[in-house]
Amino acid sequence: MTSAVLFHLAFPVGDIAQAKEFYVDGLGCGLGRESSQAVILNLYGHQLVAHLIEEPLTTQKGIYPRHFGLVFTERSDWQTLLERVQHKQIALYQQPKERFAGTPLEHCTFFLSDPFSNLMEFKHYAHSSAIFGDRELAQIGDR
Repeated sequence: MTSAVLFHLAFPVGDIAQAKEFYVDGLGCGLGRESSQAVILNLYGHQLVAHLIEEPLTTQKGIYPRHFGLVFTERSDWQTLLERVQHKQIALYQQPKERFAGTPLEHCTFFLSDPFSNLMEFKHYAHSSAIFGDRELAQIGDR
């Protein structure tokens, strides 16, 4: 494949204005088209679509099984987002930490929860081979 491919994710929200405040003002997403029922967001070149639902949104008991986010290829970019989150006083769902330190799977990570209980993880691997490779290693997450 020679053309660029973008990731698309649609997710539920309970209030479009509140979603825009969190994603655009808070995380720095670009704002795309919007209607009274949905808004398109540009998260580092990937398309998120927040869809308004009327059903009550449920909160998971932890980060598994469902969350979404980004893997930064440069640690400085991960650090820049973390600093933005801290500057904007966005509450962290899980504090920044190092996982699997000193191993080929070493990475730094932090989690956020949007106002609608959608969980997001932002991470950077010390070794890019860990993103999709290192299949002989069994650790995935920290369950």
